[in-house]
Amino acid sequence: MNDEQLHAMRHSLAHITAAAVQRIWPDAKFGVGPVVENGFYYDIDLGERKISEANFAKIEKEMRGIISYGDDFERFEMPIDQAIDWARQNNQPYKEELLNDLKRSGTTIAKDLDANELGLATEGDAAVETVSFYKNGNFVDLCRGPHVANTKDVGAFKLLRVAGAYWRGNEKNPQMQRLYGVAFATQEELDQYLERLEQAKLRDHRKLGKELDLYTISNLVGPGLPLFTPRGTVLRDIMSTYSNQLRQRYGFQKVFTPHITKKELYETSGHWAKFGDELFLVTSQETSDNFALKPMNCPHHTQIYVSQPRSYKDMPIRYLETTTDYRDEKTGELGGLNRVRSLTQDDSHVFARPDQIEQEIHNLLSSARELYDTIGMKLRVRLSYRDDGEGYLGEMALWETAQAQLKNAVIANELEYFEQEGEAAFYGPKIDFMATDAIGREHQVATVQLDFVQPERFGLTYTDQEGKDAQPVMIHCALLGSIERFLSVFIEHTGGWFPLWAAPEQIRILTINDQVLPYVDEIKAVLSSVVLDKPVKFNELRFTVDDRNESLGKKIREATNWKIPVQLIVGPQDQESRQVSVRTQAGEEKVSLDALADYLKAL
Repeated sequence: MNDEQLHAMRHSLAHITAAAVQRIWPDAKFGVGPVVENGFYYDIDLGERKISEANFAKIEKEMRGIISYGDDFERFEMPIDQAIDWARQNNQPYKEELLNDLKRSGTTIAKDLDANELGLATEGDAAVETVSFYKNGNFVDLCRGPHVANTKDVGAFKLLRVAGAYWRGNEKNPQMQRLYGVAFATQEELDQYLERLEQAKLRDHRKLGKELDLYTISNLVGPGLPLFTPRGTVLRDIMSTYSNQLRQRYGFQKVFTPHITKKELYETSGHWAKFGDELFLVTSQETSDNFALKPMNCPHHTQIYVSQPRSYKDMPIRYLETTTDYRDEKTGELGGLNRVRSLTQDDSHVFARPDQIEQEIHNLLSSARELYDTIGMKLRVRLSYRDDGEGYLGEMALWETAQAQLKNAVIANELEYFEQEGEAAFYGPKIDFMATDAIGREHQVATVQLDFVQPERFGLTYTDQEGKDAQPVMIHCALLGSIERFLSVFIEHTGGWFPLWAAPEQIRILTINDQVLPYVDEIKAVLSSVVLDKPVKFNELRFTVDDRNESLGKKIREATNWKIPVQLIVGPQDQESRQVSVRTQAGEEKVSLDALADYLKAL
C-alpha cells in the first residue's frame, strides 16, 4: 500500500469513527478529523459527557459494524448556502462556522485546519461557491476527500487515546474531545506498532528519569527548567566529555561566553527579528542597555573571531563551547527533557576558507558517525534546504552553493540521505542526523550547518594570500544537539541500561556477609586502578559497596532496579578462591581477582 492509499484509508477511518460516535450519541457535534502520523483523530463535542477509554470498546464495536456492512463512500457537492442550511438543520455549529468562513474568504482558513477537512471546490482566497461532502451509510460529512471506495477497505485500526483540544486551537473557543486512533494496512503492522508503544511506555524517559534518580522538575524553579541530580549530572558530563574529545581530535578549542548579551548582538545576527518573541529579556538597573539571556552561541563566537586580525594561514579557526542557552518556549509545549527552556548545547563553530569547507564537514560527519555508532543508533541524513518562503537571509546564489557543497560532502562520506525543503535554518542549509533507536523510532540529533550570512552581517574577514580582505565561511555543528533532548533519546534507547562507560553507577559490590569485608577492600583497590579509555578517555570507574545486613536477593533486586550494569557478588567462597561472581545483563560468571581489571576493560 502506497502513501496515498494509506492516507485515504486513515481518512476514511476518521469518518467511520465519527459515524460510530453519532450512532452512540446522536447529538454529537463534530469539528474536523484529519490524518496524522500513523493514524487519525476526530474533534467531538458531547456537551457535559466525556469519552473515556472505557468507551473505546463500544465505539470500536460500532466501527466494525459499519465496516463489515460495506457501504460505499459517495461524494457529492452542494452550493455553499445549501451546505450552511444542512449544518444548521443537523445541529452542527462547527461545520456551520467552517462553511461561513469558506463563503466569506475561501481557503484562507486552511491555515489552522487540515485542508482535507475543508469541502473546497475552488482554489485561492476567493469565496467558495460549492463544497463537497462524503456519505457512508447514513453518515454525511463535509469533506474534500479522498476516501477508500468502500468501508470494508480500511485495514486494521485501534482507538488509542482521547485528549482535550480547543476548537481551532484557540483557548477562547470551546474545548472539544479529540479522539485518536491508529491504523495500518494489516493487523500484523498494527500489532507491531502497538508493541512498540508498550515498549515506549516502559522506556519513557520521564518515568525512568524518576526511577533512576537522574533529574527532577521543581514548580518553584519553573516548568522546562530541569534540575539534574548527582547521577544525572554524571551522565551529562560523560556525554559532554565524549563529544568534546571527538571534536578536539580535529583541532577544536574550548571558549567561554557569558549567558546574557545586549540585544544589539542579535539584531546584527538577525536572530532578534526571527526569534525575538522567544527570548528571555533582562533589564539592567545600572544602564539603559537591553539584555537577553542567550538563546544560541554563534553570534558570541563571531565576536571572539573578530577580536583580532586573521590571516589565511590561521584558518580554519575552530571553537567549541558546551553551554546552557535559554528560550522562552510555550508552557504547553514543554515535556520532560524533550523540550525545555534551559538547553545545554555541545556547540561548535568553524571559521574556514572556502577551499577548506569540504575537509571540515568531513571531520564533523566522521565525529557524528563515531558517536552514534558507539551508542548503537543507526544514522541517516536529512539535507535540509530552504523553500520559496520568506524569512531566509542571504542571496539565493549563496544558498544554492551551500546546498550543493553539503550534498557533495554527504555523498563523499557514503551516508544514506534524503532531501527536504523548508527545514533549513534562516541563515543556511543543514545536514540533520536522524538516529533510529532500539524500538525503531527516528529522532533528529546532530546537525552540521553551512552559513555564509552571519560572516557577512558581522563583517568577518581574513587577509588572503594576496593581502586582500576575504570573508570566511562559518560552519555550525552540534553532535549531541541539546544535551537534555539527547538524554531523553539516550535514556529511552537504552531503557536505562546504559553502557558501562556511560552509567552513572557502573559497578556495585554486593556482600553476602561481613566476613568478606577485608576482601572487598582488595576488590576496591583493583577497581580504583582501572581506567576505561574507550570511548571516553580518563573515565575512572564509579562503584559503590552494598554491605548492609540484608539478604543477597534483596541487594540483587535493588541493584537490578537501579540498572547497575555490573554487579560483583562477594561471598566467603569467592574470598577463599580469590574470585568474584560478576553479574551482568548477559548472565553471571566467575572471574579471578587478578583478571578482573582486564575483564572490565573488555566489557
